Amino acid sequence: LLPPVKSLSGSTNTVAGEGTMKDSIPCLSVKARPVRMPPGYQADLVIQLVWVDGEPPQQITSLAVNSAYGLVAFGNCNGLAVVDFMQKTVLLSMGTLDLYGSSDPYQRQPRSPRKSRQFAAGLTELSDSPVSLELERCKSPTSDHVNGHCTSPTSQSCSSGKRLSSADVSRANRRGPGRPPFRKAQSAACMEISLPVTTEENRENSFSRSRSSSVSSIDRDSKEAITALFFMESFARKNDSAVSSCLWVGTGLGMVIILSLNLPASDDLRQSEPVMVSPSGTVLTLKGAVLTFACLDCMGTLTHQPYEVWRDPHSADDGDKTRKRKLVMHSPSSSQDMGDHQFAVICSEKQAKVFSLPSQTCLYVHNITETSFLLRADVVTLCNSVCLACFCANGHIMTLSLPSLRPLLDMNYLPVTDMRIARTFCFTNEGQALYLSSPTEIQRLTYSQEMCDNLQDMLGDLFTPVETPEAQNRGFLKGLFGGSGQAFDREELFGEATAGKASRSLAQHIPGSGGIEGVRGAAGGVIGDLTRARIALDERGQKLGELDERTASMMASAEAFSKHAHEVMLKYKDKKWYQF
Repeated sequence: LLPPVKSLSGSTNTVAGEGTMKDSIPCLSVKARPVRMPPGYQADLVIQLVWVDGEPPQQITSLAVNSAYGLVAFGNCNGLAVVDFMQKTVLLSMGTLDLYGSSDPYQRQPRSPRKSRQFAAGLTELSDSPVSLELERCKSPTSDHVNGHCTSPTSQSCSSGKRLSSADVSRANRRGPGRPPFRKAQSAACMEISLPVTTEENRENSFSRSRSSSVSSIDRDSKEAITALFFMESFARKNDSAVSSCLWVGTGLGMVIILSLNLPASDDLRQSEPVMVSPSGTVLTLKGAVLTFACLDCMGTLTHQPYEVWRDPHSADDGDKTRKRKLVMHSPSSSQDMGDHQFAVICSEKQAKVFSLPSQTCLYVHNITETSFLLRADVVTLCNSVCLACFCANGHIMTLSLPSLRPLLDMNYLPVTDMRIARTFCFTNEGQALYLSSPTEIQRLTYSQEMCDNLQDMLGDLFTPVETPEAQNRGFLKGLFGGSGQAFDREELFGEATAGKASRSLAQHIPGSGGIEGVRGAAGGVIGDLTRARIALDERGQKLGELDERTASMMASAEAFSKHAHEVMLKYKDKKWYQF
């Protein structure tokens, strides 16, 4: 059993023994012996969500990885976690409501907890006394637990995080009514994170959504899910004069939270110095669940995320010497004019907004749909420009110009009748899109006229014709000492095949369709052909007989007509014209 947890008010929380047997127990066990891995991708780090207060881990709703920062962030309906996969350390494990701090636009006051549902296993009894709630409200909104220690942007002292072999990450989370505390995450070879479990109801002032019954029933759940994550070099606060590493977090209620990442100044210190993650206090709002982020420079050019150039870890070029990481950063130039340096593009299920940074001024807003909702939105390049491509649940494909959000295209393509399309639809550059039409088929489409004009030139072949390679010549020494003799054909050595003539002493077997059944089938086919030919001959003979009879009848008629004409001629032969 877990030990009793002390609350902020000083009271002791009792833990029911029957319901917490699975708490902090990982789903995967670590093997102490070496394990043979098959060829292919190899796992470098395993991060597990553990049971908390008798509830299993919730499904991960969003995940983002950045190789330049060495961080992976993921979230679910309970909260957000940020893990340093270079130092094997948990940097952040926080509930969604705690990410707002004092910047919560709803300004909710603590209220009495509702009656939570009865689990089969007992839950932790929480003490929500007014004293503890008051203490929780008085906490710094930017304070955060990093590597097991509480740090803030103004604090200077911070202990380095624990390694993977001794991961013991826990924090006393600021929680609302009915929210249990964080549990410890312990493992010897894999990392475990306990995201908070909340039973708090939906915000009373949450944005209304026109969704289908199946989707809206999920969205009305009592937990605000993390729906979008994006790493980029941006301005975290209004008074920032230079860009810094940031993590943009989007929630299911249309809230955008910016987290500030404090990375070591030199990449050489990346393995030794800790990474600080703290909420910046910036909160932006949209209508509907957030789907995607993008960053444009002052000229409207798409700014990509920083990344590390891939290198083979098993390469022997440098031997035992440790190679430096090659990072590609896409930071804007420092010689630009004062003022707003970036455009942040945010798209939700209902609308798209363009913010100017660092002033955080909303420059453009466009309500994409009112009666439906977006399934997918991506910022892509098309015809040497950047646009926002959207796929709506009613089957419409729409494109908007950036940063002005002017509608460029609205086309009814395909209503979503299969959830596979909604899950797999994605946009690519140059006006293309892909989705799985079936478990084994990929459907590719384009909404670019230039792509349609060059479509025939881009069609490829399923197979590439390759000539059959010749047999390798067997060397003399290999044949002499190889131990296995080469099989020779007597006809090839002594027959007439080498002279270019067919062999007269051997019968050549020509493989056919095979078997007696094939012969019977062939014989049956021949008999059928003969029967049909005989029937055709009989019909031809009958037709010839009828033709002969008609010919004889015509000849008789011709003779009668000739005789009658001769008689008429003889009758009027000797008569004059005046005798008629």
